[in-house]
Amino acid sequence: MTSHSPLPVASGPILIVEDDPTLLRGISDNFLSSGYSVERASDGESAIEKALAIKPALIVLDVMLPRVNGYEVCRYLRQEQVTAPIIFLTAKGEESDVLLGLGLGADDYIAKPFSIRELLARSAAVLRRSANHGSGSKSDDLCFGDFTLEKGARRLKGDGGKLIALSPREYELLEFFLEHRGRALSRQCIIDGVWGYHSRVTPRSVDRFVTQLRKSVETKPGEFIETIRAFGYRFRVGG
Repeated sequence: MTSHSPLPVASGPILIVEDDPTLLRGISDNFLSSGYSVERASDGESAIEKALAIKPALIVLDVMLPRVNGYEVCRYLRQEQVTAPIIFLTAKGEESDVLLGLGLGADDYIAKPFSIRELLARSAAVLRRSANHGSGSKSDDLCFGDFTLEKGARRLKGDGGKLIALSPREYELLEFFLEHRGRALSRQCIIDGVWGYHSRVTPRSVDRFVTQLRKSVETKPGEFIETIRAFGYRFRVGG
């Protein structure tokens, strides 16, 4: 189960949260062999404590945990402005479970049983995205309506500088729309651009995230994000 494939540079340790001791050890060993420092937790409460204390670069989070489940861990950490990418490990393959995790702010998910090679590849993808988004400057700010998306700080400001709460994935979706404003974007194009080419996210997931994003930035449907029937979406040039 050991792999020595290098992963991108991380700004902090990898937090592995898994209540199965054998799996926890196996995942940890593989990240360690790839050159990363690792912290471990085996229940939801200790996962929250460690995530707040160590500022991890990535959280690999099992859904079914003692005391506090993975969904609640994710919800709490996002409320506390922990922006580290989160990859869910779940034995639940139903789309509703996947949508719940992504809607709470997770960046990706892997269904058990999985190969360690797949986990490392997915981890590399989210670490690279996180590093790329953190390298912006003020000149990269994107404006629409009364809003400013500050890429360097990964945050959205509204009228008067008010901070608008977005999940990490909602932020990335908005950034993708703004960087491609005026273009008709198919749902698959959005999946590839925001989640990655090998993601298992479905078009229905895109619709859900667009709905959530609209609640944060629009006063009426279609004010900025135009629905293109049976195809996808377009962010209005005048937005």
